[in-house]
Amino acid sequence: MAENVLTPEEEREGYRLLFDGHSLNGWGATGRIEGWTVEEGAIKCLAQGGGYLYTQEQFEDFILKIDFKIAPKTNSGIFFRWSDLSDPVNTGLEMQVLDTPGPDRVGVHDCGAVYELVPPKKQMMRPAGEWNHVLITCRGNDIRIDMNGENIIEMDISQWTEPHRNPDGTRTKFKYAWANLPKRGHIGLQDHGGIVWYKNIKIKEL
Repeated sequence: MAENVLTPEEEREGYRLLFDGHSLNGWGATGRIEGWTVEEGAIKCLAQGGGYLYTQEQFEDFILKIDFKIAPKTNSGIFFRWSDLSDPVNTGLEMQVLDTPGPDRVGVHDCGAVYELVPPKKQMMRPAGEWNHVLITCRGNDIRIDMNGENIIEMDISQWTEPHRNPDGTRTKFKYAWANLPKRGHIGLQDHGGIVWYKNIKIKEL
């Protein structure tokens, strides 16, 4: 299948591209924009102080398709519903992107987790250097994440009613209650000091 293009079915369903495969048009950066580049049809994080790359548009209810590939030991993240550009960590939900393949890696800081909030049901990440396909669905309070064809996350954001606390009482670092935060926000890609690639970034608003 051709890269960074919509299939006829996706066009019929109402998807559109967030990345044209050639440029960073439509994106901004919280750090040095030079820390992000386009290489062979993919957005590449160079780990040179790029900060977070973000869509200039904001989205509320949507299905996001995105492919990622990481270098060994890389840490990154896909942010969504990120409402305050000056505070991505506390105002953007993050699907963890991390080099943690293997069936035992199903913690809240492992790849595929909604970072520090919900662990993946199973670890579906392929080894570093291989592409992974992610589907993130946001509909009201409901968050669903699929990776490489398997459902790994189902989350009801309305259950997070207190700052610094998960519904089961365990502590988190987040200073706001997620249930009270805006549901509309940017899509973001994180520079956490490692090399990572993203492509085929497509969105359908619901």
